[in-house]
Amino acid sequence: MSHATISGILNGSKPNPTTETILSLSKALEAPPAHLLPHPSYDDLDALAAFEDTSARRIVRLLDGLPETEVENVIADLQRRRDDLGLQRVNLQEEKPVKPKPAKRRSVDEAAQYAADALEG
Repeated sequence: MSHATISGILNGSKPNPTTETILSLSKALEAPPAHLLPHPSYDDLDALAAFEDTSARRIVRLLDGLPETEVENVIADLQRRRDDLGLQRVNLQEEKPVKPKPAKRRSVDEAAQYAADALEG
């Protein structure tokens, strides 16, 4: 990966790095790719670290689609189980749903530069 690519990502002139770029940076920094993604739902590094565990991902898949009341029951049961085992309590802050940012409108010059950058790879 070139210095220009990294510089462009840092200064915002290349705001949408490719998947390959993210994976390369992740490998070089020895960090999971999600830690490099600028999104409010990725701000919880403890959760991202836990998500590296395959068992945690299995649990998340099992929770997907359950009614909200059932999910809350499972959370309460897991907290009780942690207490019973003498494990440290997990701080589960109420998270607000993440609202997607509206798409940025590019000027004609920005759109042309973006297209040229995309063609270059």
